[in-house]
Amino acid sequence: MLKTKPTPGDTKWFVNDRFGMFIHWGLYSLGARHEWLKHYEEFDDADYDRRYFKHFDPDLYNPELWAQAASDAGMKYFVITTKHHEGFCLWDSKLTDYKAPNTPYGKDALTPMVDAFRGRNMKVGFYHSLIDWHHPHYMIDKVIGPHRNKDRDALNAGRDQMKYADYLHGQVRELLTQFGHVDVLWFDFSYPCKEGENRTDFSLGKGREAWRSEELYKMIRQLQPHVILDDRLDIPDGWDVKTPEQVQPTEWIKVDGTPVVWEACQTFSGSWGYHRDEASWKSVDMLVQMLIDSVSKGGNLLLNVGPTGRGDLDQRALDRLQGMGKWMARHNRSIYGCTQAPDEFKSPTDCRYTYNPDKKRLYVHVLAWPYRHLHLPGLAGKVEYAQLLNDASELKMKADEWITKQVQLPADTLTMELPVQKPDVTVPVIELFLK
Repeated sequence: MLKTKPTPGDTKWFVNDRFGMFIHWGLYSLGARHEWLKHYEEFDDADYDRRYFKHFDPDLYNPELWAQAASDAGMKYFVITTKHHEGFCLWDSKLTDYKAPNTPYGKDALTPMVDAFRGRNMKVGFYHSLIDWHHPHYMIDKVIGPHRNKDRDALNAGRDQMKYADYLHGQVRELLTQFGHVDVLWFDFSYPCKEGENRTDFSLGKGREAWRSEELYKMIRQLQPHVILDDRLDIPDGWDVKTPEQVQPTEWIKVDGTPVVWEACQTFSGSWGYHRDEASWKSVDMLVQMLIDSVSKGGNLLLNVGPTGRGDLDQRALDRLQGMGKWMARHNRSIYGCTQAPDEFKSPTDCRYTYNPDKKRLYVHVLAWPYRHLHLPGLAGKVEYAQLLNDASELKMKADEWITKQVQLPADTLTMELPVQKPDVTVPVIELFLK
């Protein structure tokens, strides 16, 4: 079904594992009011660093607990912000002093995290910001950043974006040579100037020219050709996965009419970094349905957590991870190795199908529990056996003419007889063994 682009990244494991953890952690975690607070509140470097760089000391940081929470939730890979837009680096980069070892914490925070997640057989992903509001040669533009409303010409005097690009490339080289096998490289983000404007005037915006993306792409493929790249380098063919952010696609994402590998990146609430006062947290039910919805359309879900300034996961995040893990423990067969069902199978109202093509099993995720019967169009005579996935209890497949006449069903409809009471799980799943 899926026709992948001819790109080198190894996405075989990716489209099997389906569920990953995104982690946004940096100096902004101390501010606890959005990872873009330096932009929104227009901090200058001195004030930002006085507050946060000089007080970064995550004494409760235990990456083993993070990895355990992710694994127990059913996640199979993780992507960590090695550096966000603020420019602060979690590892001991030799190219900057703006890093975790130079804070009161005094240590590399990235290596133990990689080791902890690898220890639970999870794939390793690095998010790395193309943007850097701290670097002295990063050109200030009118679009984003804490200095966007100041005298940009004066502030940009002496800055050289190409020197920043050298720094960017050097740090990517460090990440791909110092941490072993890296599975995902997640860049963020390009914002080229408007059509007709000079793309090399980096005070107007920044696209592939600002990052020297083609050169960066070539280096990445030389160092780790298997690594999966996202689609934010502003290179038309320089990506392996499309990454819709904070939205759920209505169908399998296509490029030029062809379905491609994709991953929805979503938050528990709205911010990516830790936000103490945010009250818009999604329920476990909603998050489970979001995962199901992604897989039913051939995609993955990368679900974000924002650890606190002390380095732990707050209880709201843990509760939701535990809730998802409880559901995944009994229903992961309908997620791992699954994808969108063949076009011939049309899911009924309030349901989502996923399909395992290797096992020839169709999974019916029942989002709203019906009374007594579930009617599945087009499946009459095509199902060998049916059961509830949570407890492997058999479901009767009825072809009762009396029922069919009353509800005026097409002849090819398969009718399942369900228990009146909904199973005590977040989303019940029916496993259909196809003939």
